[in-house]
Amino acid sequence: MTHYLDYIPYWVNAIKSIKETIIANVVLIGQVPAPTFKERRRTTVFMERLAEARVDECTTDGYRNPIGIIRGTDPARTPIFVTAHLDTFFGRDIVHNYSVHENAITGPGILDNSVGVGVLASLPEILRKLELQFESDIVLAGVIQSIGKGNLRGIRHLLKTWPTPIRGAICIEGVELGRLNYYSNGMIRCEVECNVSMNDGWEHKFKPNAILVLNEVINQILQLRLPQRPRSRVIFGTIAGGANHGKIAHNAKLGFEIQSDSDRMVKSIFNDIKDLITGISHEHEVNLNLKTISNLSAARLKYNHPLVKSAADVMRRLDIAPVSEPTESSLSIFLKKKIPAVTLGITRGENYYLENATMEIEPMYTGIAQIVGVLAAIDKGVCDEDQLA
Repeated sequence: MTHYLDYIPYWVNAIKSIKETIIANVVLIGQVPAPTFKERRRTTVFMERLAEARVDECTTDGYRNPIGIIRGTDPARTPIFVTAHLDTFFGRDIVHNYSVHENAITGPGILDNSVGVGVLASLPEILRKLELQFESDIVLAGVIQSIGKGNLRGIRHLLKTWPTPIRGAICIEGVELGRLNYYSNGMIRCEVECNVSMNDGWEHKFKPNAILVLNEVINQILQLRLPQRPRSRVIFGTIAGGANHGKIAHNAKLGFEIQSDSDRMVKSIFNDIKDLITGISHEHEVNLNLKTISNLSAARLKYNHPLVKSAADVMRRLDIAPVSEPTESSLSIFLKKKIPAVTLGITRGENYYLENATMEIEPMYTGIAQIVGVLAAIDKGVCDEDQLA
């Protein structure tokens, strides 16, 4: 690994020399809308870019995840995966026109995760430019149905059906450069929908307001005693409802997420919330429907795992300060299957979930060099003998 650490800083300028290819891939792929469950058009464009980059094999699995394979020099070695999710939060009704400036690209979904997919499609050209060849096959997988209600179905299916062991993996996210994710919390993401009957029969008393009923749900959840160990919390992320300012809201919806580093605690909190919602439904004589949108199991590498330590070394060699937090991404599926993996960010940006999201171009080259460095570390064997704790 020392050999690669010595050369990593020089890779940045070499990667920058093919910036037109990388930026073209980011823009061409990013301008194709890919809301969750409707990624087919972006899948086609992604595969076209891989084919043009002359990967050794370009195909899809049984779930329509697009895959490009760069063959390694040792057929006995198991493959290394590099993944990025294809779907974004923006529907086809949003205009996906990207603006390319001197040091920035602006457009919906650019940070999550069009820049990641564009870099993934550029890796064959990048590795050729750096004159790098690995012992393992490198599997470049654009995974579908990842975010929100997709519940990481794409990567779940890909790993469930992959025919061989997997040596290690890197999950690419657009931001933030410096992230080094190597563990995920247990999580259940929920929606509570409140519907107040429009039928007659409420003349003798005040008709419930769906927004106020959900407010009561929030208040009672906040009264739950959550432990500091295992660390647990409930995050309220979305709320919407009503028709206009002067009418009682008959429908409203609340979105929240239960998080803990203990799967048992996640389930316990979920059951408590389910009970209190049932009680509020009876007390207010309204229909409260609790739905589970997605879920993850807690999984992690230890900080002293060779992959985590090697990734941190690569980042420091590039003057990147590693920042580690739990993540809700494909990483958790790799870790749950005992496949060593990390999630890395490519660049910096702003307006993350907005239509005018903007990525910085210049840090991207350092972010890509970091990915190649960790790829080299895995190929040198940092994942070969260690198992997840």
